[in-house]
Amino acid sequence: FLRSRSSVLVIGLSIPISVITAFMVMYFLGRSINVISLAGMAFAVGMVVDNSIVVLENIYRHLQMGKPKVQAAYEGAKEVWGAVLASTITTVAVFFPIIFIEERAGQLFKDIAIAIASAIAISLFVSITVIPTVSSRILSISNKHTGSNQRPSRLARFASRISEFVDYLTARPLRRLGTIFALIALTVGLTALLLPDAEYLPNGNQNLIFGFILPPPGYNLDEMVKVGQSIESQIGYLWETPAEEADTLPGGGIRNFFYVAFNSQAFMGMIARDESRVRELQSVTNQALFSVPGAIGFANQASLFGGAFSGTRSIRVDATGPELEKVLGVASQVFQQVGSVLPGSNARPIPGLDLGNPEVRVYPDRARAADVGYSAIDIGRAVNSLVDGMIVSDYRHEGREIDMLLKGRDDWIRHTQDIEQLPIATPTGKTITLGDIASVRQRQGPVQINHVERQRAVSILIQLADEIPLEKAITDINDNIVTPMRDDGTLGGLYDIKISGTADDLTRLLAVLRTNFHIVIVLTYLLLAALFQSFTYPLVILVTVPLATFGGVIGLNTVRLFDNTQNLDVLTMLGFVILVGTVINNSILIVHHALEQMRRGQDARQAVKESVRVRVRPIFMSTATSTLGMLPLVVMPGAGSELYRGLGSVVMGGLAFSSVVTLVLTPLVFSLLLEWQVKIRRLMGMKPDAISTPSEPIAVEQSTK
Repeated sequence: FLRSRSSVLVIGLSIPISVITAFMVMYFLGRSINVISLAGMAFAVGMVVDNSIVVLENIYRHLQMGKPKVQAAYEGAKEVWGAVLASTITTVAVFFPIIFIEERAGQLFKDIAIAIASAIAISLFVSITVIPTVSSRILSISNKHTGSNQRPSRLARFASRISEFVDYLTARPLRRLGTIFALIALTVGLTALLLPDAEYLPNGNQNLIFGFILPPPGYNLDEMVKVGQSIESQIGYLWETPAEEADTLPGGGIRNFFYVAFNSQAFMGMIARDESRVRELQSVTNQALFSVPGAIGFANQASLFGGAFSGTRSIRVDATGPELEKVLGVASQVFQQVGSVLPGSNARPIPGLDLGNPEVRVYPDRARAADVGYSAIDIGRAVNSLVDGMIVSDYRHEGREIDMLLKGRDDWIRHTQDIEQLPIATPTGKTITLGDIASVRQRQGPVQINHVERQRAVSILIQLADEIPLEKAITDINDNIVTPMRDDGTLGGLYDIKISGTADDLTRLLAVLRTNFHIVIVLTYLLLAALFQSFTYPLVILVTVPLATFGGVIGLNTVRLFDNTQNLDVLTMLGFVILVGTVINNSILIVHHALEQMRRGQDARQAVKESVRVRVRPIFMSTATSTLGMLPLVVMPGAGSELYRGLGSVVMGGLAFSSVVTLVLTPLVFSLLLEWQVKIRRLMGMKPDAISTPSEPIAVEQSTK
């Protein structure tokens, strides 16, 4: 842009100073260096040079006027330090509400917020101290920018055309109003149309496939071991094949594998030899799990931020009510519809969908038990002692406390019918059998009974397919499953369905982010009002926020064209909050310079036109460095890139789009505001040319042109 090698050296100094000092700030605040905080530092590299670019470009412009280096450095820095201060304060202020988010995702927000905010705050001091000092010593003008007959550069000609185009739109009130409303309406409408559905947190790329299997009712431990042997026989070739021959296998083969079985369920896990291809093992594992007759099973890649089964893209549907049989019916209906409503998603019931687990129940005969001096509680304790064993005391041996267990002989119960023949001693010293005072019956019952808010509950845990956003899945479940069940009377009264899991976390965090976004807007407005000493100029600057939002949506959707797993997760949403404090910097430059020109006696319309022409170069310079500085984070693969790619695409898209459109929208709105001020003053009987303009770069006072 400046065609000067010395300018590169001057700007380059701001990066190590800002970043290294930001590391010191993080150290003193007790924050660690991790993927998220390093991503924040990487984002900051492109942003910390913005202040230095604005100062350097203005110093360079004064040098082009023929001023000595020291004078150009002093006047150039003094002229723009107010705009630099305003843009830095508003940018840093955006991160304060983010730091205090207490949700689980707040830990991630805090690291990236502290990293970026500290680096940008330090860059302010670098831009007004280091940059002018070094510029006064080594900055030189390019030969192409010297001489009275030099040909204007392409950027200079482009800046002139933009300023003339703005002046053309300003000439007619209807033309100006039409352009303003068209830009705002178009960006807001397209943003609402193109904005993807929300997600909670990205799953990440952890090298672990976790599988779960719920067997048919009645399976004992031996049967579960046989199931594991069957699964191993189907996928065993993946770890038996030597590593040097396994490149063509899914995941490059399996490095580690485990299988853990219980009476009622089993789970398994595996680690790929090639961690970048671990997702390939998911389909192979699911195929093996689906081969078990009558079983419910599925496998998923484990998440960095959630449990092995649930992850960060899961929905838990709790069917609750007083009668377990009816609750099971509601849960079964939900389970059967999940496949059609959410294609490709996996679901498992917790604890199960039937009462098919065989169990033996003992029903006391209270009258006969009372005749021998037994109560129902006494019968329960006796059966518990004889069958499972009961701790009756403890014994200390060499400082260790050992439980003393009272238990019947194992050969007393070899068959179910043997339970009735268990010997029980009465208080009178006689021995009777359990069948004398109770009846023993075989029944079907649940493996366990869960409760949600004191109500019996059966839950359906849904693991969503990659292409289904969490927010859309919640909407589909409510519209296609829950609402029809309420309409036909299945739900209502004592029976209900509650949606929880990460879906509940997403709902709470979205509410927090919306609140923080509104706080950021209000805080930015108040800071700008204090800095410009005007309640109207900040409105002109904040008009660019919808443009930035639309640009962020365009950037995100562009990345989604090449990576369909990139969603609008809460880390990506953070990019829209960051944009509020960054995209307004360009508008601040235009408004601030126009006010400076008006203070010097220039006509309002001419001041706006000149401000656009002069500020095109620093706006393009800062936008180019910021977007190109973030580009590697968006396009380069690698561990952790899935965590910050969405955030980078939003900030890049917002900055790139708004920087171009701001050159048109901000001057149009600003000139319209100035005309309205004149008309209002005429109605109030004041001088029509009395306009609030700054007397200093920041301190703005009432003056008359």
